[in-house]
Amino acid sequence: MNKKRKGYIGLLISSFILITMGVLVVIGKYSDTLINNFWQIVCSIILLISSISLLINIILIIKYKRRRLYSKKVIITSCFLLSLYTIGCLSFLIILYGPNHSFRDWLITTAMRTMHHQYYCEWFYNENIINDVMSNNYIVEVNEDTDPTLVDKNKPKPDNGTEYANKYEKDIFDHPDNDLYKIIQFDVNGCDAYLAFVYDPSRITVGISKYYGEHGQYVSTMAKYYKAPLAINGGGFNDPGHNSTGGDPIGITIMNGKIKSDYRVGSSYGVIGFTNDDVLVLKRGKTAEELVNEGVRDAVTMGPFLIVNGKKSIVKGNGGWGYAARTAIGQREDGIVLFLVVDSNEFRTTGASLKDLADIMEKYGAINAANLDGGTSSVMSLNYEIINDPIDSALRHKTRGIPTIFMVK
Repeated sequence: MNKKRKGYIGLLISSFILITMGVLVVIGKYSDTLINNFWQIVCSIILLISSISLLINIILIIKYKRRRLYSKKVIITSCFLLSLYTIGCLSFLIILYGPNHSFRDWLITTAMRTMHHQYYCEWFYNENIINDVMSNNYIVEVNEDTDPTLVDKNKPKPDNGTEYANKYEKDIFDHPDNDLYKIIQFDVNGCDAYLAFVYDPSRITVGISKYYGEHGQYVSTMAKYYKAPLAINGGGFNDPGHNSTGGDPIGITIMNGKIKSDYRVGSSYGVIGFTNDDVLVLKRGKTAEELVNEGVRDAVTMGPFLIVNGKKSIVKGNGGWGYAARTAIGQREDGIVLFLVVDSNEFRTTGASLKDLADIMEKYGAINAANLDGGTSSVMSLNYEIINDPIDSALRHKTRGIPTIFMVK
């Protein structure tokens, strides 16, 4: 092999190694996990060697430039592939560490709240960066028990065709008198959102999987079993490895006054349920037995709480839970209940933040509202069919089995 041919091959190889090591060195600057100090030194040494090799090969090509070894097609193709690789690596670094921190904040806040997938952000960011992002994205919940007396189901409601106070009131009350519920659709951060107004809260109950405790079921499957024309996903569940059967709920589950589960959970979660007087209550620090004795008939466990007694939680940044497909439930002073489901995009990088949920609930008059389980679990079922577009972790347009739902019967 002559020296010019060696120069061309050496140029491509050293360029590839130089770019790759450059990426790893940059990652090592921000990460303590994926590239630790030892490997950062190794990568830096290889980076230096490949830089020297690149320079030597360029000199060889220039020195023997009159010798033609490859066709223009081969040269152009190899240069194109190298350029494509370079652009891809630079784009990757700009997304992770560039001046716009939107992706970084989304990745960290979303991953840190999954509990099982925190390594996604720990690969690329060290503890100081993660703590800094989380300190600028958090939620401060209202530290109060819900006051059931604030809800009055007999409160006068506007008649159809009257002058409404605003578009939100029109959305709610502009419907046939005999409607049990109404669903509207709108846009949140470029994603579809579905909001159902349930006019009779006494018709709302919790439903559980037929194989509760072992396997979850689709929301639409449970809705069909219970003959519930409208349903949304309910509480959270244990999901190690993000591939569980969806049958093991977290915290407390109560159905028709009967205790289905009573597990202790962390302070990020609370009980979300309805009393025998059909009032949505949000509670913490109670056992299932205490809740039943206090008149709670149906409940699941999730959170955080978005609005309590008309007071909205303080949400800094995206609330520390990132952007994702989300489900929320709320109730107005007049007793009307709100079911909200927001989709994510096809890459699961957008959706709603906790602030988005709280803002929507507030606009539609909720005095109590809470976040329910989200992501692939976020589903609204109408007449036993899913009407939104859930996306799973493999980016398939598909939901998963879960243990509990809120349904209208």
